[in-house]
Amino acid sequence: MLEKIGHRFLVSLFLSIFVAINTEIMAKQKFYVVWDGAEDGVYTSWEACKQAVEGFSRAKYQSFKTEAEAEEAFELGYEKYKEQESVKKASLQSEALETSEAAPAPAVAVTRPAESFSLPPAAINEAIAVDAACSGNPGKMEYRGVYLRTGKEIFHYGPMWGTNNIGEFLAIVHGLALLKQRGLDTMPIYSDSVNAQLWVKRKKCKTTLERNAKSEGLYQLIERAEKWLRDNAYRNPIIKWPTDEWGEIPADFGRKH
Repeated sequence: MLEKIGHRFLVSLFLSIFVAINTEIMAKQKFYVVWDGAEDGVYTSWEACKQAVEGFSRAKYQSFKTEAEAEEAFELGYEKYKEQESVKKASLQSEALETSEAAPAPAVAVTRPAESFSLPPAAINEAIAVDAACSGNPGKMEYRGVYLRTGKEIFHYGPMWGTNNIGEFLAIVHGLALLKQRGLDTMPIYSDSVNAQLWVKRKKCKTTLERNAKSEGLYQLIERAEKWLRDNAYRNPIIKWPTDEWGEIPADFGRKH
């Protein structure tokens, strides 16, 4: 009796191990689509795919996690598949930005209705634009960021006592932190402030604003922004918005600073 129980246990154990190994292998399994090579099709191993594309300078191929995804991509064809992926990526970027709740930057992200504006033809629409406004200098300062593809405001902070240059600096850092949080680490940021871009590059807000009870809250935000820059690497291009050529930056508040 004990021998039968032992035998059953061993069989059950071996089956469990087999299933576990097979599941792991299947999880690592990749499928390869060759759209342009020696022989187009869906391949189940890298070696077979490699043979089909070696020697083709313009070979078009890609790996997929599941056979169903690979088959669908192959049926669509290379151009249509890439076009579809581009649309999905843009949609995900839009969703990531417009549903943002907060970024590890010195402010809170909010979403406001889109404003009516048109972008210059040379402007990158998969980007954000930032700007600040200040009533007096120093005075009541606020800043914001706008997603250029939709025109929606994706974050806004203020007003609080400060200067326009400080607001421009904080706006860029806020944008960088938000994009990093959302995994959009190559999306550009437009700013029309040369000083703010230089301060970000140097990781230091070189303001001459006096630090006192009135500006203490702002200085705490500045220190958080400087620390974020020291602690985080980023790849997002920070681009000067050419106001003379393109007009006011889309994040502009529509009033004199």
